[in-house]
Amino acid sequence: MPDRIVPLERFHEARRVLDGRIARTPILASSTAARVLAARGVHVGDGRVYAKAEHLQKTGAFKIRGALNKMAALSAAERAAGVITLSAGNHAQGVALAAHEAGVHAVVMMPAGAVRSKVDACRGYGAEVILFGEHVGETWKRMEEVQAERGLTFVPPFDDPLIIAGQGTVGLEILDDLPEVDVVVAGIGGGALCTGTAAAIKETRPGVRVYGVEPEKSNALSLALERGEIVPIQPASVADGLGSPFAGEWTMAMARRYLDGIALIDDATILAGVRFALERMKQLVEPAGAAALAAVLFGRVPIHDGERVCVVFSGGNVETGRLGELLAGAAPLEIPAAVE
Repeated sequence: MPDRIVPLERFHEARRVLDGRIARTPILASSTAARVLAARGVHVGDGRVYAKAEHLQKTGAFKIRGALNKMAALSAAERAAGVITLSAGNHAQGVALAAHEAGVHAVVMMPAGAVRSKVDACRGYGAEVILFGEHVGETWKRMEEVQAERGLTFVPPFDDPLIIAGQGTVGLEILDDLPEVDVVVAGIGGGALCTGTAAAIKETRPGVRVYGVEPEKSNALSLALERGEIVPIQPASVADGLGSPFAGEWTMAMARRYLDGIALIDDATILAGVRFALERMKQLVEPAGAAALAAVLFGRVPIHDGERVCVVFSGGNVETGRLGELLAGAAPLEIPAAVE
């Protein structure tokens, strides 16, 4: 695969690997979200904004897709030795469950402040969890030491063609269920979901526009694209699932080819997406999972009259004890009344 571009056939191969092993998540619709856009002067197609409900996926996030695809490609020796990964939570859970199903021992490295429910879920799937570091960058360094000490195979959270292909199956399903879609929006952490989804969609329907969304202070991919090189950062956002400490060579190359743009949004705007999803769509979506919706609601993504728009609800693993705090921090969003 030259130039670190994952070809379309790899996404279809991943889909075959995942068949019957993951949930086929639905596409939800919100006419209320469409009214918000109409108040901004944009009337979307069908009078609804759509959302791919990956927060209802196994483990509560899309990450199981890439993890299962990667696990299926391990050699017998790699399976016997075990695997290791690091994550703020959702990728960790995906690897933990995928390893459990494959009978492979998994070591999961997580920052010390990782969401407790995500830590508990990893342990519940049988993974060995090691909490280390104040942020993912510190965790990464320790992970490399543990990997070398134990001879484990690393399952990357994003910068790997098998991971990207697995996550990109989201795009294939969107085209199946919403074939006339015009705009797709997804959050960016490491970028495998967004760039994989973009590639799967645009290699099938080139006219569809795909946009990514990053928190203002967790913008590793947009910085890398701007400067033409990987830029280490210390991510800082309420959306911990979008907190990659750097971009990857694969996701940078994929973003250059397939993304139509990246929107940067602040935490209060992200939390407004969480609040809207809960109050208006009755869906509990974590901040990382609601970032794409927030970007659309606040007009951060270019949408034209008549276009059908689909966002990805990428995860729903919310620490419920913090829910009140999260909702209280949301930016105000005016909801126009429905017209009878």
